Parts: sequence; structure tokens; C-alpha cells
Amino acid sequence: MNETFTERDRKILQAIIMDYIQTAEPVGSRTVSKKYKMGLSPATIRNVMADLEETGFLSQPHTSAGRVPTDRAFRLYVDRFLHVRKLSRVERDQIETSLQDEKLDINEMMKRASSLLSLLSKQTGVVLVPRFGSNIFKHIEFIKLREKKILVIIVSQPGEVQNKLIESDEPMDQDELDKYSKYLTEIMGGLSLGEAKRRIVEEMKQEKVLFDKLMYRALQLSQKALEDEAEGDVYIEGQTNIIQSPEFADQEKMRALLLAFEEKTKIVKLLDKALSAHGIQIFIGAENEFNEMRDCSVIAAPYSKENFTLGTLGVIGPMRMDYSIIIPIVDYTARIVGQILEGLD
Repeated sequence: MNETFTERDRKILQAIIMDYIQTAEPVGSRTVSKKYKMGLSPATIRNVMADLEETGFLSQPHTSAGRVPTDRAFRLYVDRFLHVRKLSRVERDQIETSLQDEKLDINEMMKRASSLLSLLSKQTGVVLVPRFGSNIFKHIEFIKLREKKILVIIVSQPGEVQNKLIESDEPMDQDELDKYSKYLTEIMGGLSLGEAKRRIVEEMKQEKVLFDKLMYRALQLSQKALEDEAEGDVYIEGQTNIIQSPEFADQEKMRALLLAFEEKTKIVKLLDKALSAHGIQIFIGAENEFNEMRDCSVIAAPYSKENFTLGTLGVIGPMRMDYSIIIPIVDYTARIVGQILEGLD
């Protein structure tokens, strides 16, 4: 923030942001003067607004006398001005009782979480479901089928099993494969499958591997076994909430955004960015990288089991959505999802 940014500038910018969140209309100096009782004339406020526009915090759509906050303004607001309100007991109970339903399997619970996020935020709720590759590795086994065909069995700590058929470059007997299984289980144990893939690449770069045929062939096999991990699935609920916002009255903008929701890959990439973070992540406007999302903000939080991050969930809405209430909704929902997963064997 510029050193010349005064307390008066802050108050005027904050008033414009708050008014814009409520109305979705460009905010004029007369509105700020009347509504926010700062003891400043409209002319003084107008001059400050002109300065804020020059420094990139406000923009003037069309020839309107009013201004709207830019993504830079919303970033400043979220980082420096925002007062996040606490969820009421009723809101917390609603989240807990909706998700803690013993009849739901994990996928149904994740889908319900996205619906709940949409309902409570009045925006679009998104949940990136856990991938097998997010699980902690426990055991790998190679079973010889015929000639060069090998069945790979990968077991994760939650007890999930993934089978895969691979082909080795040369024939191997079962004794060899048992040795590979033992060696790989030792070096990959306790890592996520994603981390295990990175560990294997690092091990293959080590000079000693070049002189140890067993290690090298085991690592080669494990690379084949772990490649092509499927892209994470994502549940998206409440798309119509966001496209009803005035920001998306433009048909082209609306179509592009709906396409991004339909394709899902871009939403997955956005949510992936919050996977390695602790706590709430907020991507505003251009920070979203994808053109279709330039008028949106994403509020996301990771959910975990035994301190290991499994996925992310969050809310997508226009930049002027009410961060003060949506942030605690996302945060609390992520915590409850994590608690439910902790309770599963």
C-alpha cells in the first residue's frame, strides 16, 4: 500500500467497497457523503475518489459518475480492513447436522458439503474430493501374471486398494518382484502417493542406483505403477447463484464462466492451489489466472485427516461477495468435513 494512503482514503475506500458489496452499483461521492457520515463534503470525497482511481483502487465504468472497487481494492480490503464475523450456534449446528449423517458415504457427504456451501453463501459451492494419490502410502505388491505382465497392488493407510496392470521391460520371477515390493514399501512408507512419486524420481538420480540393479529395476517398476493418476473430481453446486449477479449480465462472460464450471479442470486447478496451504486461501479477480474467472473471487480451505490434507472446498462468487460471512462458513465446513473423515476407519 502506498505510504501516502491516509486514514481518510481508507475510510472512503472502505465505504465504497461496503456499499458496492450491498448494491452492485457504482458508488458516487454524494452517496458516500450522505450514507457514511464522515463529515466530508461530496467535493472532497470526489477528489479522494479520483486519487484512488489513479492509484488503481477504483475504476469508473462507462460514463457513470460512480466508481467501483478493483480487484486490488478488494485485496486490500480482505487483507487489512475486513472484520470476519463469527458463525452463530444455529449456523454451526446446521453445518454439523447436515454433514454428520451416518447414512451418507464419503462421496455423498462431499456432494452435500458443496450444496451446503452454496446454500449458506448464496454463491457457488465447490468441493474437491480426495484422490487416491492424496492418501498415505502403506504397501505395494507386485504379482507376476504371465511373461512380462505384472499386477500391482497399492494399499493406502486408510485401507483403500488400487490395482493396476503393467508390463515390465524384461521377464521377472516372483522372488525378484517380492524383493522390489519390500524395498519400495520401505522407501515410500508414510508418504503420500504424490510425495512417493517425487521420492522415486530423486532416488533414480542417485549415483548408487546406477550400480544396484535391484534398486534401479524396482524404481522403474514403481514409476510405471504410479503414473497417470486420475485428475481429482469436483462437486459444483449453485452455479445459477453466481450467473444471476449483475457482473455476469453480459452473455459472453456468463457463457465462459458456465463452460469453466462444466469442464471442471480449471476449477480443479484453482482448488489445487489451496491444497498445500494452511487455512483459508482467497484468490481475487486476476489472481485466479483464468480469464473466465477474472470477475470472481474464490474462498477455499483445505480439509485434512490426521494432519494430512486430502482435498479442498470453498465458494466461488463475484468479487463483491460478502467475505465477512463466507470466510467463516468455508472455514467451519472444512473443519467439520475433516472431523468426519477423522472418525472413519
